[in-house]
Amino acid sequence: MDRTTAGWGPGWAQGLLGVIIFSGSLPATRVAVTDFSPLFLTSARAVIAALLGAACLFALRQARPGRRDLASLAIVSAGVVIGFPLLTALALQHVTAAHSIVFIGLLPLATAIFGVLRGGERPKPAFWLFSVLGAATVSAFALSRSDGNAAIAGDLLMVAAILLCGLGYAEGATLSRRLGGWQVISWALLLSLPPMAAIAVVTLPGGWSGISLPAWISLGYVSVFSMLVGFIFWYRGLALGGIARVGQLQLLQPFMGLMLAAVFLGEPIAWTMIAATILVVGCVAGAKRFS
Repeated sequence: MDRTTAGWGPGWAQGLLGVIIFSGSLPATRVAVTDFSPLFLTSARAVIAALLGAACLFALRQARPGRRDLASLAIVSAGVVIGFPLLTALALQHVTAAHSIVFIGLLPLATAIFGVLRGGERPKPAFWLFSVLGAATVSAFALSRSDGNAAIAGDLLMVAAILLCGLGYAEGATLSRRLGGWQVISWALLLSLPPMAAIAVVTLPGGWSGISLPAWISLGYVSVFSMLVGFIFWYRGLALGGIARVGQLQLLQPFMGLMLAAVFLGEPIAWTMIAATILVVGCVAGAKRFS
């Protein structure tokens, strides 16, 4: 029995916890960009998370990654530390958070594809059927809630964000098998610290008095949880359970985000959301079975 198969139980649990944490990322980003520029938000969250990650690395005396790991860490950094946060922040200036769910529904499929290309995984043909069906379900649900006024620029930015994120997820998960999940994201954050710190300084807001409390809270969430804590569980889950199969848990992320909005913002839960969630759970189970 290989490590991936043996670790499926813990991989599922840790991956699910990562998805739960990530589910608040896009709503929080949407709130934050009302008062912060996308460049400052992207760089500030990376700097805050990098400082926390560096503190853990040095406090626990973790060995430095080898030269062969630097290229992979650069890909992780470009994908999930810089690319996805920046591109989604830019996109959310053109599209609503609800519309962005259309593209988040494609993220598990992108992660699985890069899991094949970068992680050497070989899911069964039936896996791709369930993966595509799950992506189509999330996309159809999101389109039914969309305001229909999305700009093409926002759509293109979201497509680029999904591709970079899928690559960063797969690369980080593969590297986590050697370095460990929290070490990978911490080193990737540390690698990006110099340019991110410079961008944060250059893009500092002109004044602080006009920044609302919700924007500060959102910055704190995406910095600590979306950028660091979530990845500790997510990369560990992908490494243990398999990139393609555990990656399908991301299909649940939009519905978790909407449930959080219902709990904390009092937004209604439609019957279509319940039906779509049930179908998506079935797709995740099917993809797990045939991965």
